[in-house]
Amino acid sequence: MEAIVVRNAGSHFELSALPQWKPFPAVLRGKVRLVGGKSTNPVAVGDRVVYELDGPVADEQHPAVIKEILPRSNYLIRRSTNLSRECHVIASNLDRAVIVVSLYFPEIKLPFLDRILVTCEVYKVPVTIVLNKMDMYRDADPESVEAFCSIYRNAGYEVIQASAVTGEGIDRLRELCSTGVNLLSGESGVGKSSIVKALDPSLNPRTGNISETHLQGRHTTSLYEMYPLACGGFIIDTPGLRGFGLVDLEKEEIGKYFPEMLRVADECRFVPCTHTHEPGCAVKAALDRGEISHDRYNSYLGMLEEDKKFR
Repeated sequence: MEAIVVRNAGSHFELSALPQWKPFPAVLRGKVRLVGGKSTNPVAVGDRVVYELDGPVADEQHPAVIKEILPRSNYLIRRSTNLSRECHVIASNLDRAVIVVSLYFPEIKLPFLDRILVTCEVYKVPVTIVLNKMDMYRDADPESVEAFCSIYRNAGYEVIQASAVTGEGIDRLRELCSTGVNLLSGESGVGKSSIVKALDPSLNPRTGNISETHLQGRHTTSLYEMYPLACGGFIIDTPGLRGFGLVDLEKEEIGKYFPEMLRVADECRFVPCTHTHEPGCAVKAALDRGEISHDRYNSYLGMLEEDKKFR
């Protein structure tokens, strides 16, 4: 029998035969643990799995047993820790990734966001950016709001200005998430769980406050879990991320996953081109003309430098 992993609590899981929502407990058979290779979690929320029952029905005393992980259509993966060769699959078989950010509290880190976006491009996960907490800084810092939105809309991404407090942007996000499986991810403290509750008030994921000492979010979501939305569709809430390392990317490939760089890269004099020192580089020319954001280009340079650390 087949089902979808809808909850991952480490060594215990819940499955459901989507679109039917009737979760039941499951565990891994030992040999399946080896399938993931370098991944710290061979089974991820969103995985399609084959299971068998260890009793007449699956319950806490007799959980179902996961026998096989079926091939993934796509997934989102990150390097586990700094300079670690292990990686962690965040979720799989996604129809969309929704990356939630905030300008302040916590302060946005564009290189962090750009690493997530590059990974979404690599693994063919459509992505939307949600700029949350607009109630805090729409009037206080409209220039920064406009600058951020301009950078990522010019790169080709939809940016939704939203507030879980006032409801701004929630209707548009609800429309996007009304079908398929949607991942909600971002740094700790940006308000992912509050966005989930705004999308569907019947849901009650745990939320956390910002540490005033470090202006960073406290890690409150400790597991990966899928929720059914009243509007249709499903959403995966993930633990707040504090780092996002790239996996299995050669430095010559990284530029291909910046849409605004890819649009002009064919005009470079040399192929391949690292877009750093080569004469006749169309990407650097577009950068000089203001067609490519210097912030995005600096993120790209940082990824090239990061690539060296893992070799």
